[in-house]
Amino acid sequence: MIRGPFFGFTYTDVKSRSKLNQSAETSNSSDVEIQAFSIILRRKIQGKIMKLIMAAPRGFCAGVERALKIVDEALELLPHPIYVNHEIVHNSHVVEFYKKKGVIFVEEIDDVPDGSSFIFNAHGVPPSLVKASKERGMKIVDATCPLVSKVHFEAIRYAKQGYKIILIGHEGHPEVIGVMGEAPDAIYLVEKPEDVDDLEFTQDDKIAYITQTTLSVDDCAAVISSLKKRYPGVSEPKKADICYATTNRQEAVKQIAEKCDVFLIVGSPNSSNSNRLREVAKAGKGLDAYMVNCAEGLDPKWFEGKQTLGLSAGASTPEKIVSAVVDRLKAECGLIEVSEFISREENEHFALPKIRA
Repeated sequence: MIRGPFFGFTYTDVKSRSKLNQSAETSNSSDVEIQAFSIILRRKIQGKIMKLIMAAPRGFCAGVERALKIVDEALELLPHPIYVNHEIVHNSHVVEFYKKKGVIFVEEIDDVPDGSSFIFNAHGVPPSLVKASKERGMKIVDATCPLVSKVHFEAIRYAKQGYKIILIGHEGHPEVIGVMGEAPDAIYLVEKPEDVDDLEFTQDDKIAYITQTTLSVDDCAAVISSLKKRYPGVSEPKKADICYATTNRQEAVKQIAEKCDVFLIVGSPNSSNSNRLREVAKAGKGLDAYMVNCAEGLDPKWFEGKQTLGLSAGASTPEKIVSAVVDRLKAECGLIEVSEFISREENEHFALPKIRA
């Protein structure tokens, strides 16, 4: 009997199996093994065998973990109900989890009663919201990611020094709204290289750029290149504003995509970094790349005839959602072999603010 690994199962030589089938003494365990082999062989013939390469790092970053711990502590220590500006992070499963705990998510401060417990989301808020919250006697807890706060501080510093500030980011994203609120008369939003041509600065103007933390690294680099060509003296952050988690997850996807013929990102539709991961997966060799919010969003047709699937998850996606997606891939989409590609270890942790009742 010949044994060895076969997409996570064991197998025996087909001729030996024929003899086993003819034997009345075949054990139940052998019958199960034969049945498993038959299923695998049938899928192999039909082109339905698929292996999965899971990117690491994926899912929660340090900023998201910090924000969720802040909400957990606020629920323990502060008067209820707890209000959160916008969504604490951009993931519908996380938001629903906290709604069930009584957390109320609001888009307008007018929906928050005076004196309430009020948490600012991980994407940051404009100073006008901070001011209004204090004036109304709210118990404020700031869950802004420290790396987003860094961009706020840069905007404030450049504005005080008389710079015209170019913010590279996506219009309407909460992070962009928050940063632009720091110096609305000095900040100009740019999303793509072509937008640089619309800027009307002179060579005598003091110009600096800052960026949203969750951009595509490559797309942002293209905008920066255009800026430097038009304004060679433009000032830049001492350290890139795109955060470590965004960079690491995109790099892992790039490396895996070279080995895949289809890619899957697990994340909510309004998650900027999840959408960027999907774009990165497609960019290299034009892979079919899909994004799902949960296992129910999978379409088995996406994987017909595919041999290798790459998978990653946005920085606000819980790992249990990823696990549910993998389970459905195994059950319905012909997934047999699962491996993990670790491109970089992450050990970042951010301190929590002190929350006092």
